[in-house]
Amino acid sequence: MNSPETSSAPAASTRTAADEVNALLASYPDFPQDGILFRDLNPVFANAQAFKSIIDALVTRFSGTFDAVAGIEARGFLLAAAIGYAADAAVLAVRKGGKLPGTVLTEEYDLEYGSARLELEVGQLPAGSRVLIVDDVLATGGTIAATARLIERAGYVLTGVGVVLELAELDGRSRLGDADVHTIVSV
Repeated sequence: MNSPETSSAPAASTRTAADEVNALLASYPDFPQDGILFRDLNPVFANAQAFKSIIDALVTRFSGTFDAVAGIEARGFLLAAAIGYAADAAVLAVRKGGKLPGTVLTEEYDLEYGSARLELEVGQLPAGSRVLIVDDVLATGGTIAATARLIERAGYVLTGVGVVLELAELDGRSRLGDADVHTIVSV
């Protein structure tokens, strides 16, 4: 079993959201396969102060720009619910294919090893509603780009994208066009 690599942390009273993430982010070499360095945000989410710092940072960064926040399955749900509550905004769930009832919009996107699909229920918000997309990680950008297409197809306006961790070497940001993208930490 691999043990996580973590970094040291500055004093709690002076920590920013980025400091919190950097202090708690665990890295697992060769997981899930050789040559991959897996970045694990679970220790960050499990720390109440770190989670609060992340939510506060994203709410502050996008304050006044959104009516609803769309969380991408699964950890995006955690962020969206907390941001929606803190900002008094609606919450949308962007689900993996086949998990939503009723009329849904579907977007397929490519993965390294195939394709996947995301869905959004139609008619949840008035047309023109301003939506912020949130997720835990921005990697290749396929999932967030598909979500952005769903938001626009539903008649909503994408106002920004907030993520906790960006894997900059994968250049996922380039797939998001001119979207206002904010990351807490980029590695």
